[in-house]
Amino acid sequence: MLASLVLLTPTAALVGLAAVLPLAAFFLAERRVSQVRHLLTLRPPRGGADLTLAGSLVAVVLVLALAAAQPAWADRSAQSVRTDAQALFVVDTSASMLASSGASGKTRLERAKAAAKQLRAAIPEIPAGVATLTDRVLPNLLPVPDVPAFDSTLTRAVAINEPPPRELNPRATSLSALASIPVAGYFDKAAERRVVVLLTDGETNPIAPASIARALHASPRTDLVTVQFWHKGEAIYGPGGKTDPNYRPDASSKAQLASLAAATGGKAFGERSLGPASRDLRSLFGKGPTHSVGKTQRTHPLGPFVALLALIPLALVFRARGFPGPGRSGPGPGSRSVPRSP
Repeated sequence: MLASLVLLTPTAALVGLAAVLPLAAFFLAERRVSQVRHLLTLRPPRGGADLTLAGSLVAVVLVLALAAAQPAWADRSAQSVRTDAQALFVVDTSASMLASSGASGKTRLERAKAAAKQLRAAIPEIPAGVATLTDRVLPNLLPVPDVPAFDSTLTRAVAINEPPPRELNPRATSLSALASIPVAGYFDKAAERRVVVLLTDGETNPIAPASIARALHASPRTDLVTVQFWHKGEAIYGPGGKTDPNYRPDASSKAQLASLAAATGGKAFGERSLGPASRDLRSLFGKGPTHSVGKTQRTHPLGPFVALLALIPLALVFRARGFPGPGRSGPGPGSRSVPRSP
């Protein structure tokens, strides 16, 4: 890991530096006056603190100019990425994924997106992509090593019925669409180890698990890890907390996913078993060749701390101007000196 000091907005310092020019002119003029005073053997005036005042003002301007340039401490580290493996996270976005345990509870889709980020974090060296599933699989992000891009895609691009299914049916989900993934070009040709992570409630139209397994097992093999988001008492809540009368949880969904997992040689996990699911995901990828794909950078802003340093020369400005310091009180308005008696 490399660390260095950087300026996030270096041009902003030029505005502050422009204020130094009139102060520099003041210095030159004061120097000439001082030389003339020396030649004439004149005493410096009582306001001899002008140089201190000007120097302090210059220091204040320079420190604030540096703060405006936003100095930051930057940590740079190389990212190792697997060259032989990729993952595709397929998120069910059909209407049933709106179901939740209550009007204010998190929907199945919200829980699925959070779980996808957690599972992605378990394989940081594996390029991963995002796709949505209704009655078809459509890509949102092809596998990339950039974890922030993955998380951002989940947050911003994955939503219910976006895009909508091709046909309007009471149940839009069809897990049979998974069979299209191996031939759809979602994975790079160099990726010999491929894993599809399916996040769904399992409420699907009838499927033929053996047919899906044959498609996924075509060379190169695509493994399947399934995570289900489903609870018995969930419902779809509309405005005002009213439940959708047309939705009923499908109790056969767990069996559907179990049969699919058995046919494909994979495993089906519940949403409360993300730890075991992460370990299974890592074991499927195993170990393989890696290479460095550049550097990631984290910055720690220092600007606010630099700006605080301006208080030091600013205190000298007040002192040079004759302001009373702490614990001292100057003469009040209208006060007169009283001669002391001998």
